[in-house]
Amino acid sequence: MITLIKVEVLRILRNKRFLFFTLLYPVVMYLMFVSIWGNNAPAPGLSAKTYFMVSMATFGTVGAALSTAMRISLERKSGWTRQLRLTALPGWGYVTAKILASSAATLLAILAVFAAGIAEGVSLSATEWIGLVAAIWIGSFVFSALGVALGYSAAPDSVQPVMMVCYMLMAVLGGTWFPLTGTMQSIGQYTPVGLYNQLGKVIETGSTAQLSQVVGLAGYLVAFAALAAWLYQRDRKAA
Repeated sequence: MITLIKVEVLRILRNKRFLFFTLLYPVVMYLMFVSIWGNNAPAPGLSAKTYFMVSMATFGTVGAALSTAMRISLERKSGWTRQLRLTALPGWGYVTAKILASSAATLLAILAVFAAGIAEGVSLSATEWIGLVAAIWIGSFVFSALGVALGYSAAPDSVQPVMMVCYMLMAVLGGTWFPLTGTMQSIGQYTPVGLYNQLGKVIETGSTAQLSQVVGLAGYLVAFAALAAWLYQRDRKAA
C-alpha cells in the first residue's frame, strides 16, 4: 500500500495540466470574487477576502479530490486496476492509498489559495492559519473517498460528466460561490461541502465548531469510503 501511495503521489505531481487547473483556477476565482465584492461583507463578521479564501480553498480541494475519479477510470480502461488485483493489496488498502495520495494535491490547492489571501491582506494568527490548513486538509479526505466511489460507479466514458455534475451541484448547495439564504441554506448546510465550508468559517471567526458539523463530515467520510470499497470489490468480481 505504501508503494502504491508513493506511485500515486508522483503521478499527481508530474501531471502539469492537473496541477495548473488545481492550483491556478481556485486562485483566479478567489481574486475575481474579491474584486466583485470589494468591501462588502458576504457574511456577518467576515470580509469578502476572508470569506472567499475558505470557500475557494475548499472549492480547489474538492476539485482535486474528485479528479481521482478520472484517474481511476483511465486505470480501469487501461487494465492497470486489473493488474493491481493480482497483487496482495486488499480493497480497503486500495481505497486508503487513493485517499492519502489525493491529499497531496489537496494540500497544494489549500496553500495556493491561502497565499493569495495573504497577498490580498488577510491577517490571521498563527494558530488560526494552522487550524484552517489542518481542518480543510483533513476534511478533503471526505471528497477523496467520494472521488474513488465515483471512479467505480460510472463507466470510464461517462465518469467525467458525472464528476462535474457532482462537483458543481455540491459547490452551489454548499455556499461556495455565494452565501445561501432561505430554503437553499436549510438544505445546503447539511451537504458535504456545506459542512466543509462551515468548519472553515468557524475557525476564521474564532467560534466553536458544533458537534453536528464534525460528526456530519465524519459520517460522510465513513459512508463514501465504505461505498468506494464496496464498488471496488463489485468491479473486481465483475472483471
